[in-house]
Amino acid sequence: MIKFLDLQKVNLQHQEEIENKLLSVFRSGWYLQGSELKNFETNLASYIGSEYALGVANGLDALRLIFRAYIELGVMKPGDEVLVPANTYIASVLALSDNGLVPVFVEPDANTYNIDIAKIEENITPKTKAILIVHLQGRIVFSEELKNIAQKHQLKIVEDNAQSIGAEWNGIKSGNLGDAAGFSFYPGKNLGALGDAGAVTTNDKELFEAIRAIANYGSNQKYVNIYKGLNSRLDEIQAAVLDVKLKYIGHENGTRRAIAKRFISEINNPKIILPENPADENEHVWHVFVVRTEKRDELQAYLTEKGIHTIIHYPIPPHKQEAYKEYADLSFPITEKMHEEVLSLPISSVLEEEEIQAIIKAVNGF
Repeated sequence: MIKFLDLQKVNLQHQEEIENKLLSVFRSGWYLQGSELKNFETNLASYIGSEYALGVANGLDALRLIFRAYIELGVMKPGDEVLVPANTYIASVLALSDNGLVPVFVEPDANTYNIDIAKIEENITPKTKAILIVHLQGRIVFSEELKNIAQKHQLKIVEDNAQSIGAEWNGIKSGNLGDAAGFSFYPGKNLGALGDAGAVTTNDKELFEAIRAIANYGSNQKYVNIYKGLNSRLDEIQAAVLDVKLKYIGHENGTRRAIAKRFISEINNPKIILPENPADENEHVWHVFVVRTEKRDELQAYLTEKGIHTIIHYPIPPHKQEAYKEYADLSFPITEKMHEEVLSLPISSVLEEEEIQAIIKAVNGF
């Protein structure tokens, strides 16, 4: 069986370095808010190009904290609207509703799967305070037009950067394009921890300090609480592991790009819609390689028979989830069609040549 993602193999590439770090943290006796976290935050900010980086417990918290800080700073208030792609993982939407903000769904571009920038302005109202862009599947969504719209309407741009670490637009890395960004380091991400982990990056000092305090029980000084805060901290073990793996992200993303290029050039089944390779290959880090077909379930069953494990990202869009039944009557035909047709093929930095060939052969044989 070709695994969708062989996490054991991914991490064993760096076995010696990771094991040494784990042992070092264990022996140090210091497990939270220590030197490993500081090192990782410094190196992450340097890699992304941002002024500030803060390790937090997970990717959802990263986004929750950004919007919570904007509310505490008086930039937003409950009831305000935030534009969000209709085609996204539910975490993007949970971060808004958890803060009493109202998600306004915008259809994706059928070629990129990302929010359709041309549809943004028609969804802006006097209540709109931000655009939450999601660099879905590892592909950046950004443009001068988006920047101009945000400036014209005085909107914040918040990046859901859970899937696209290392992707670049005009030489600027995702996570440093908007006003703030949330990262997920869930084990299956291009940069994955050994458990839940996340981060926030920003160039806004006031926002950063508010987020840092809120994430630490609302405190910026021990036993002095300025906000009704949360507990969302990245521990020393996860920070140490991520710091090791961060050094290799450029190389590993390059491997993913090479595999994606192979898939796009060598898969030629007319029943299969392949993803688009951007003109600037740096805009995509191929967190997942998503194909589409009207016979998605048949394709998945066929590939399973051939020993190839696939995953559906995602079967149900947020507005059709029971958790958001208040939006069930909304219609987003492009989003809904995508969620009926998408299938993710295996792609990773440890996929072997014979596995790549087997996947191409099997998809072409469908």
